[in-house]
Amino acid sequence: MSVRTFESGPSPISPNQSMISDFDFGDTALADDIQQQLGQTEHAIVRELSCGEPALEEPMMHLTTSGGKRFRPLLALLSSQFGPRPGCSAVIDAAAAVELVHMASLYHDDVMDEATMRRGVESVNLRWNNSVAILAGDYMLVRAWSVLTRSQLDPVLKVSALTTLSESATALVTGQLRETVQSREGIIEPEQYLQTVTEKTASLLSIAAWLGAAYSGADETVAKTLSAIGEAIGIVFQISDDIIDVAAPSDRSGKSRCTDLREGVATLPVIYALRDGAATTRLRELVSRPITDDNEVEEAVQLIQSSSAFAESRAMMERYAALAHSHLATLQPGVARQAIGNLIDFTLARSN
Repeated sequence: MSVRTFESGPSPISPNQSMISDFDFGDTALADDIQQQLGQTEHAIVRELSCGEPALEEPMMHLTTSGGKRFRPLLALLSSQFGPRPGCSAVIDAAAAVELVHMASLYHDDVMDEATMRRGVESVNLRWNNSVAILAGDYMLVRAWSVLTRSQLDPVLKVSALTTLSESATALVTGQLRETVQSREGIIEPEQYLQTVTEKTASLLSIAAWLGAAYSGADETVAKTLSAIGEAIGIVFQISDDIIDVAAPSDRSGKSRCTDLREGVATLPVIYALRDGAATTRLRELVSRPITDDNEVEEAVQLIQSSSAFAESRAMMERYAALAHSHLATLQPGVARQAIGNLIDFTLARSN
């Protein structure tokens, strides 16, 4: 079996250090197909954001053309391999719609977090202002639904897709609000954290996998299995992001370092560190409020790193990666199943 890694193909998106740039698909033909389909997805995204109004189009294109992981479209496209119409135009539209919802959430997140960097460039709220960032995100959300309404599919499936994406977006907002409230209320338990990240992160990966499979004509049972895989991968992805937020420099993450820590967000490493007796008292004092002093940020990082937090967080990641693999094992063997298995492992390893 030939092996190939993903390389950026022709698209309107500038190359960047994306998470999938070195991803091993395990099969040359599949890698070529997905590369082409990702390029088509990029064009679909740019098409939807080309509104002809420079005051809106420029800030939307600012981050869109700065790259990004495109993890959700990748999962949608891989999931479509389990149906008779892999990578068809409806699947491309679905992949674009999910990414538009994700990008909208990033624009809104950066306003809430007062972030200064996203994808290695100035955040939209910094380069323009909060109002522009919010309106750009709103426009992206509207275009996501517009894409799905135009898909040439069975009306029943189309309604189901619109309903499911609406539920996913609702969960995303609910999870984000839950995280905001929890950060103000104080210490939470890992179980509460998992509920939050399932809503705010995993729900969109779940719908990405489901849409890719359903729009390609996959069996309903297969689509539901891929949806469960997407949810488990989403939890692994978020925990990995939590570790990277604390442990990685900005030039690796593409975002302002320790954004969550500075905002008092209860990420899993912080939750576990607060259960470690050696670090609890001082760390609790630091994270009970937003941290504005860089020296205090570094002190909090050192306390987290000296605790068992990273080891416990990685153990949680491994449990959900194993869950994703167990779901995957029920699907038809082949290059698509192997590629998704590789994606699970790649997501697990990204915070190492």
